[in-house]
Amino acid sequence: MKWPLICPVLILTCLISTLVFAGDLSDTDLTFHLQVPESADQRAYLGLKDSKTFTLEQISADMVIVQIFSMYCPICQREAPKVNAMYQRVAADPKMSGRIRFIGIGAGNSPFEVDFYKDTYQLPFPLFADRDFVIHKQLKEVGTPHFIGLRIAPGIPEGYTVFYSKSGEVGDPVAFIDRLVALSGIDF
Repeated sequence: MKWPLICPVLILTCLISTLVFAGDLSDTDLTFHLQVPESADQRAYLGLKDSKTFTLEQISADMVIVQIFSMYCPICQREAPKVNAMYQRVAADPKMSGRIRFIGIGAGNSPFEVDFYKDTYQLPFPLFADRDFVIHKQLKEVGTPHFIGLRIAPGIPEGYTVFYSKSGEVGDPVAFIDRLVALSGIDF
């Protein structure tokens, strides 16, 4: 049998897929349009005017945390309470609450699936459908869950800088937020 050859090939495949799913997006154009939420509360949360679509740099915040998820991803389902805890950590801190915003993008998910995920896991921030994987493909088909930290910077051409991009589990949600704040370079 060829078992001695199969094991190293499997290990190498796992390592390569981990590198691909880590997803460095620092050089990726994140200019895509999302539908403005129907909910007045969610429009207010994002600081959006009454228009049909918006881009990430139009979110009224210093930092935006984008979660790429899938309703069918078991890790996303398991991590949802931690993502809620991250949101609550920010909401409870007066220095961060008005300056950090969260959004989620459902890779391959329809509006129905995104709403089901939002309702099931009681996520308080806006979630958006990416039914045809258009945004997901633009994001180099990162694994789910994937977290992107953006520093909104209106003075630069893109309007933002990516300071964090990684797939996988959050771990301790408070430590995760504290690490993102430190990496962002924003003075809170």
